[in-house]
Amino acid sequence: MWWDERVSARFRRNLQPTLTYWSVFFSFGLCIAFLGPTLLDLRCQTQSSLSQITWVFFSQQFCLLLGSCLGGVFKRTLAQSLFALFASSLAISLVFAIIPLCHNVVVLAVVMAVAGLAMGCIDTISNMQLVKIYQKDSAIFLQALHFFVGFGALLSPLIADPFLSDTNCILSNSTANASSNLPHIRKSLVPHHPGNLSHYDLPMKGMVVTRVSYAFWIMALINLPVPIAVFFLLYKERMVPCFNGSSHPLLSADELAMETRPAEKEDLSTTVQRPRAAGGHDDLFSCCQSKNFRGASYTYFAVHITGALVLFMTDGIVGEYSGFIYSYAVEEPLSVVHKVAGYLPSLFWGFITLGRLISIPVSYRMKPATMVFINVVGVLVTFLLLLIFSYSVVFLFVGTASLGLFLSSTFPSMLAYTEDILQYKGCATTVLVTGAGIGEMVLQLLVGSIIHDQGSYSFLVCGMIFGGLAFTFYAFLLFFHRMYPKPSSDMDGASPDKPAVMDDTGQYQR
Repeated sequence: MWWDERVSARFRRNLQPTLTYWSVFFSFGLCIAFLGPTLLDLRCQTQSSLSQITWVFFSQQFCLLLGSCLGGVFKRTLAQSLFALFASSLAISLVFAIIPLCHNVVVLAVVMAVAGLAMGCIDTISNMQLVKIYQKDSAIFLQALHFFVGFGALLSPLIADPFLSDTNCILSNSTANASSNLPHIRKSLVPHHPGNLSHYDLPMKGMVVTRVSYAFWIMALINLPVPIAVFFLLYKERMVPCFNGSSHPLLSADELAMETRPAEKEDLSTTVQRPRAAGGHDDLFSCCQSKNFRGASYTYFAVHITGALVLFMTDGIVGEYSGFIYSYAVEEPLSVVHKVAGYLPSLFWGFITLGRLISIPVSYRMKPATMVFINVVGVLVTFLLLLIFSYSVVFLFVGTASLGLFLSSTFPSMLAYTEDILQYKGCATTVLVTGAGIGEMVLQLLVGSIIHDQGSYSFLVCGMIFGGLAFTFYAFLLFFHRMYPKPSSDMDGASPDKPAVMDDTGQYQR
């Protein structure tokens, strides 16, 4: 195997929980990407206008952000985390099944808000749990976790595509005039920004003819094994009340190994670390309580803030680029034909998924800090070249693929790096997930407004500015890392004690 025996053994000991968290993140990806392609059919189903149906995007994104902030509430015990993941993954299957029954846009927005809350909880809890299990070895497993998001995000549009309407799905006298514009409208729809699409005459009344319900029911069935997998993990840990024969869950493999170690190896430093470790990773509001700041240096806050700002920019770039690259390509000076331009978002997400797959073995050989540095420099250089060759359609495709590769591993690498700086005792996961979610939402709104006022060329200029800011914030993070105080345990611990750290993380999971 391309990793060493220590990491391999650790993976085998935590195989079921790791696979469960990966599968739950597949649910997250499946739910995050279906709305864009199906939005016009959902408009027909709810018989609403374009401006009304795009608020469904906002409902999902806002509640996703809220769920990410609140997800840390469920981290206090493993049982709380797993029950929250079970409820969230089951909620996503139910949402897929219920969407075809929503014939009112407000009801649909409420259903998507529930999906957003579930996705936010999944996002925070899954990242937290993998960091707790693997700690210093978490980078490789976080890369795999985020690969499953990309895989789910690629799969859901492919499932939906055969059931999307080729013509207007509301039959009326104006159907023929609007039908020819549907492919262009579908690809131009961006959350909260119907933009200049309001001049299209899409009927709101008439006979609804859409088969998109089948796509949602298929996705509900595909997602159903995920909550079942979480339930089996709960059952294995004896956390299901009706199957719980004892008052305490079974020890994990890591804890069992620790129990069988000689007593002299269970030193005081390990005992002291447990409550301190458990103190981190609260929800965003708990993290902001003053009791968590007592004795903390200014670098503690600086690491949290600069790490969140890097992801605010990079995840914001993912949101705004995937949302507006089609609109940029079909406008002057490129004037790419609609059908060809439609491949650009798929190319971007495809290379994000490919990059995350490649990053799994790479992250074992390369430090997270190095990977983030390569990513932010790559994003900056790619946008610079896109500006230089702004009249080249070929380079637009090359640049889109390159941007997807560089952005693919930024979030998991940044999370692993920041947690490593803070020795897994801060609120990095909650703060970074929240920062990334806010960035994806805010920068998309900002870029949409700028493009509407200044023209399509400002799309690349905005990307260049955001890339430059991401690089600047990362430089500050490197500086604060050098200033961050080293824990005394690092000074006292010699290399033979490394296995003890491994076993301690098994306890940290609880």
